[in-house]
Amino acid sequence: MTISKTITLANGVEMPRLGYGVFRMKEHDVAYQGVIEALNAGYRAIDTAAIYENEEAVGKAIKDSGV
Repeated sequence: MTISKTITLANGVEMPRLGYGVFRMKEHDVAYQGVIEALNAGYRAIDTAAIYENEEAVGKAIKDSGV
């Protein structure tokens, strides 16, 4: 048995099975570098929320990554 890279939701949308979480990454540089490395490793789902207070670093990393 193999695990697929995506899962199909009830509405037919496919999403990655595995995501990268940025909870508790309060320091800008830590969050930025973590997301850059995750995207370089192939992650395409970033679990984030405004309450984590790191959306600026996460957004910049996504933008700078070119993904």
